[in-house]
Amino acid sequence: MEKSTLQQQRPVAIWLYTGVGMIIIQVLLGGITRLTGSGLSITEWQPLLGALPPMNQQAWQTAFDHYKEIGQSKYVNSHFTLSDFKAIYFWEWLHRDWARLMGVVFAVPFVWFLIKKKIDRTMVKPMIILFLLGGLQGAIGWIMVKSGLNVDNLYVNHIRLAIHFISALILGCYVLWFALKLSTPDKEILPVKRLASLNIWLLVLLTLQLIYGAFMAGLHAALAASTWPDINGMWFPASMFTQGSFPSDITHNEITIQFIHRGLAYLIAIFVTIWWWKAAETPEDSLLHRIRYIPLLLVLLQVMLGVLTLLGSQVKIPLSLAILHQFTGMMLLLALLWTLFLSRGKEISA
Repeated sequence: MEKSTLQQQRPVAIWLYTGVGMIIIQVLLGGITRLTGSGLSITEWQPLLGALPPMNQQAWQTAFDHYKEIGQSKYVNSHFTLSDFKAIYFWEWLHRDWARLMGVVFAVPFVWFLIKKKIDRTMVKPMIILFLLGGLQGAIGWIMVKSGLNVDNLYVNHIRLAIHFISALILGCYVLWFALKLSTPDKEILPVKRLASLNIWLLVLLTLQLIYGAFMAGLHAALAASTWPDINGMWFPASMFTQGSFPSDITHNEITIQFIHRGLAYLIAIFVTIWWWKAAETPEDSLLHRIRYIPLLLVLLQVMLGVLTLLGSQVKIPLSLAILHQFTGMMLLLALLWTLFLSRGKEISA
């Protein structure tokens, strides 16, 4: 892509990168919401009126009374006072309001760019897909919350949580890829097929790992085994296959989920190290060569934070460590998407 074209598209690229940052914050807010048990505190979906929290004592009491009708309040938080309820309400309200702000940040500049003709025909289809993905993510979020607003479920199902989490990451990756296309010079996109293939496999493994990370958060599975490097004194816990079937064990057994999550972490760390070693063969003046350390540093930090989170989960999961762990995992995903973008160039035949 020519320098003049990149300069012309720079405002749109900055807008998209801003969107990626906001999606990251939104996912982190979702993680905090889950780990603090706040996700079912708001029992209604009001796209406009819900932007403001309850504004007086009566409104707060009404919201609290609605919460008292669901199973989580009856069987888990029956001791809650209004003050306790306000604490969990805050995180779910902030999570929803950040989503509303994201809608504004995406929609208003989009209209402005259309008026100023900053968006050409080639961008229209990706923009439509972007907004459809954003709308789908909002719908998945509400369906997920609504599924827990009854007297039978104490929390939102962890598989639904994983779907919500991964769909948000897909949206973030799509926006990042779009932004990279508008801001990366053609000369930086290298034809290194083997490196790109390894990169793709890493993304597949990391996606699976992030799904299991959502399972870990959804089930608070870190509390089932807070030891390392062993799992409650064992390398292969006997309780991994006690759910009655293999599919049930790998999706619902907390020990099995933690075993898989740990194993994937080690595997990804090994493959990222191999990728980093091979990436050293790229031209020294290329962007890919200069940034090849980023995935390696992130995966090592990710493993360290995972271990610290486990060791700190004696009574409850340490929120700050868990969120840093989640943040680093997302950064690794985006970094590997960036390196794939830079290594996917087509070879020119002689």
